[in-house]
Amino acid sequence: MTDILDFTGKVVLVTGGGRGVGRGITRSFLDRSATLVICGRNAPETPSRGPAGEARFIKADVRDAAQVDAMIAEIESRFGRLDVVINNAGGAPPADPSTASPRFSESIVKLNLLAPLFVSQAANRIMQNQESGGSIVNIASVTVPRPEPQTAAYGAAKAGLCNLSQALAIAWAPKVRVNAIIAGLIRTELAHLHYGDEDGIRKVAATIPLGRMASPDDIANACLYLASRLSSYVTGSSLTVDGGGQLPSFAEAASGHSERG
Repeated sequence: MTDILDFTGKVVLVTGGGRGVGRGITRSFLDRSATLVICGRNAPETPSRGPAGEARFIKADVRDAAQVDAMIAEIESRFGRLDVVINNAGGAPPADPSTASPRFSESIVKLNLLAPLFVSQAANRIMQNQESGGSIVNIASVTVPRPEPQTAAYGAAKAGLCNLSQALAIAWAPKVRVNAIIAGLIRTELAHLHYGDEDGIRKVAATIPLGRMASPDDIANACLYLASRLSSYVTGSSLTVDGGGQLPSFAEAASGHSERG
């Protein structure tokens, strides 16, 4: 039986695919023989390779619709198709919602909500004309079900991204499937900026039912599923990949009260 997770002959675009979670996603698709394209404002220092060759890099700021259109046109010209898009580019530094500037908030919403829309619209124009259609996966965040005040605009944008995924899934069916992944806390090479040293990371991991933070591979595996024929009847869904979430704060508070009593 042909491996259902074999992406030979498939062209995959991963936005922000040069580092962190994006690099893990890129590596997983490359390992399964996909023709891989990544984009970003800067090329990765170390290229990723797989059986089908090295990931191709196209310089593009996905917040700019004109640059997105040019990137997708280049992919179509070079490869003649586009089968999978992983809208991974995103993120936000913490900011006090009381004092965050309008410019800051606008930039966060544009990167985390409008940019995936721009990329999806451009990709859909190709996918609708392919017999096999296509699959779009949007990387959302645990801040969707669990708001965090210091990343208010980011969380709101990611919640919007889940809603957008549902709307596009309806609009573009049956040719194009659109889904989202609600990603939990992830340990990447930049984890120390958010969680501190190894002791801090260990304490955070202890709050997660599965006892560890996600790795980029955990998110990549979910992307492989949603991009493959295994999920051929799945569209408009938000798949939560968070190790069970976090232990409820009331349980810790009750335990601490009991110990003090």
